[in-house]
Amino acid sequence: MKHQESIADEVKAVQEKLISSVKGSLNDAEALLREAAGATGDRADELRAQAMKSLRQTREALNDAQDEALAQGRRVARATDHYVHDNPWQAIGVAGLVGLLLGVLLTRR
Repeated sequence: MKHQESIADEVKAVQEKLISSVKGSLNDAEALLREAAGATGDRADELRAQAMKSLRQTREALNDAQDEALAQGRRVARATDHYVHDNPWQAIGVAGLVGLLLGVLLTRR
């Protein structure tokens, strides 16, 4: 179970890093586009190009985060599978308890 907790901590760290990166990139792009709106000629073209570059970097960061989330999900599934194989009776007990609790909750309504 400690392994799953460390994976969950890693996922949370990746999420926080992604959110921070996306916010920063979007803020940069927004500022550049605002400045480009008031600029003309070559300066406006340069600012728009910088904003587009910032948006591309954000898209790449999101794609990387998606790949990492999928990989983390596979690791969690693999760790859960190993745990269930190593502790079948505990897994059956937990599943039975969850089923019992769900049954009680559903019959109360």
